[in-house]
Amino acid sequence: MILFESFTIKGLRLKNRITMAPLFLGYANPDGTPSPLLIDHYQEMASSGVAMVVVENIAVDVLGMGWPFMLRADDDRFIEGLSRVSKAIRGNGALAFAQINHTGRYAYGTERVAPSSVRTGEVVPRELTRDEIEGVIDSYAKAAKRIKEAGFDGVEIHGGTGYLLVQFLSPRTNHRTDEYGGDLANRMRFPLRVVEAVMDAVGQDFPVGYRFLADEMLPDGLQLEETRAYAGELVKRGVAYLSVMVGTYDSFYLPEYKEMEREQGYMVKFAHEVKAAVPATPVIAAGRIQTPEFASNIIEKGEADLIGLARVLFADPLWPKKARGEIKEPIVACEPTCSLCMQRIMKGKPAYCSQWSKERREVFSKKIGEER
Repeated sequence: MILFESFTIKGLRLKNRITMAPLFLGYANPDGTPSPLLIDHYQEMASSGVAMVVVENIAVDVLGMGWPFMLRADDDRFIEGLSRVSKAIRGNGALAFAQINHTGRYAYGTERVAPSSVRTGEVVPRELTRDEIEGVIDSYAKAAKRIKEAGFDGVEIHGGTGYLLVQFLSPRTNHRTDEYGGDLANRMRFPLRVVEAVMDAVGQDFPVGYRFLADEMLPDGLQLEETRAYAGELVKRGVAYLSVMVGTYDSFYLPEYKEMEREQGYMVKFAHEVKAAVPATPVIAAGRIQTPEFASNIIEKGEADLIGLARVLFADPLWPKKARGEIKEPIVACEPTCSLCMQRIMKGKPAYCSQWSKERREVFSKKIGEER
């Protein structure tokens, strides 16, 4: 099965084509350090048989935190904790990448910053000044350097889910009239500068991946015509891979999006579009890829190079071993009509899966009762 053939990303050998896509679960300590629950989770994800694990949503700036229970990399004091995460992953057979992020107008605090003052819920964020933009770029670069110092194999820049980089790219949320707003060339300026600064900070031999939003799934939002051009600019700057997703918090709860995401592989056609635009760059496809046969078909058809499992792997951490035939039990599927994990996150609670066994859920409840 092609799913279990090796693959190389910028000199790093992946033992197969399966990766763990970043999935925020709210497992960090309130001070931004890893909890025992978080370490246990990543040990399990790494030992699942995937080739690469991407740790989710690590804050580069305290104003850019989307949740209180979020890992941080905005100060040197967080390097020690992050190194424990990288060791938990690498010590259990997988490559370790870490995703860095600034949530912009989606931050959980009342003081929020964004490219423009576009209302988000009950809060209107403050427009970033040019000097503040320079500071945020520097924050990304310093956070990436800390990720490298913490022993990770690579870093992933979060350019998805409608967070700060997307907020600059999107005509919906970027109403600036300076060099960072207006046409696509200007709207790309900030995220491309972030990429360049990160690469300068970590060096050309350290892989820098990119979580890539292909389409906001909103009529007045960022769409494929512009994102394909943006993908080309990222490739010119040497990104190691593009991990493709669609939708933002402004579209996730629309009936048409909720209907679409129940389908197996609902993001794959977007990954295929991006792959066609940048054929020489590795592309990761995600989006409820439930079966090994479906996953292998994506690669065989050239729609993507790698498979990203997030909620599917959370539902069944034995998915890769079952896919390979090492374990004969059937795969436990992520339930398409269920959003328990997301609902708990939105309530500020650590996530668990409705498909877990009663025993597993009881162990989990005991753990969070001890740690929270």
